[in-house]
Amino acid sequence: MVAEYDLVILDLDGVVYLIDRPIPSAVEAIRRLHRDGQRLAYATNNASRRAADVATLLCGMGIEAAAAEVLTSAQASASLLAQRLPAGSPVLVVGAEALRAEIRDAGLRPVGSADEGPAAVVQGYGPEVGWADLAEAAVAIRAGAVWVATNTDRTLPTARGPVPGNGALVAALRTALERDPDLVVGKPEPALFETAAQRAGARRPIVVGDRLDTDIEGARRSGMDSLLVLTGVSGARDLLAAPPDRRPSHLAADLSGLFEVDEAVRVPSLDDGSDGAEAGGWRVTRREAGLALAGSGQALPALRLLCAVAWAGEPVQRVTADSPAAAEVLRRLALDQ
Repeated sequence: MVAEYDLVILDLDGVVYLIDRPIPSAVEAIRRLHRDGQRLAYATNNASRRAADVATLLCGMGIEAAAAEVLTSAQASASLLAQRLPAGSPVLVVGAEALRAEIRDAGLRPVGSADEGPAAVVQGYGPEVGWADLAEAAVAIRAGAVWVATNTDRTLPTARGPVPGNGALVAALRTALERDPDLVVGKPEPALFETAAQRAGARRPIVVGDRLDTDIEGARRSGMDSLLVLTGVSGARDLLAAPPDRRPSHLAADLSGLFEVDEAVRVPSLDDGSDGAEAGGWRVTRREAGLALAGSGQALPALRLLCAVAWAGEPVQRVTADSPAAAEVLRRLALDQ
């Protein structure tokens, strides 16, 4: 299916790696994309690393990458503030050193205290961010500073499961200030994806991500096809409950899905109100209590069919099994509860 697109835009955390460890199969999949001459870009909401650092990290994993292929929410936030503020303006940075460096490179002056009269507050993820940083930001914003969030990801994927992300820290300030940020830069806003496509001169890009609320919604806002991989945050239950603006066009277990034929990974499109469908040895029917899965086959085709029927009608609260094979698949997909 990847041959239908002229650019593959990859999310990083949860798609290519978890923190600093490559996801199994991701390295070989990206190497194959390079061998096939496919153009790549990396778009990440994580503001704790600079583009060059991300490229170095990828190269250390055996993935050929250049800083110019990487787009971060820290870069985009600094660029936006540089367009809005006079050169040298003080900006209170809540986040990692990478975000401070981007602000500095954009011709602005990073500061750490509200007493320095910042014109703006830029808030991004940083593992050392604490109460004192949030307190300074609250004081500065109440004094009139523009509040920019690099992203609002509620969680970050790790090998131990999801942990609080920048969105959780933004929520703390939102609660204290009783207001939203003036601007959110990262996904699901379309800026990162649109910039990646413009840089590459791409006319038909596809976005690959692990989150419905950032990667997939961002792709849909950008008018791009998307592939959700189940190696990060969003899972089967999230998919079945996804609203229209967070539904991927394709679904795969991991990046190897890029090399399947389109029909094998595309989520079927059914007429609204459809009460059932069959494909890949599976049959899904809509019942008053939810969906019922029958037949036998592989797990991912079953999930795609479940999504197709779920998205064609009312929201689904429950999925039941009508065959032993279906029961096993629902267990593997964590849909048996």
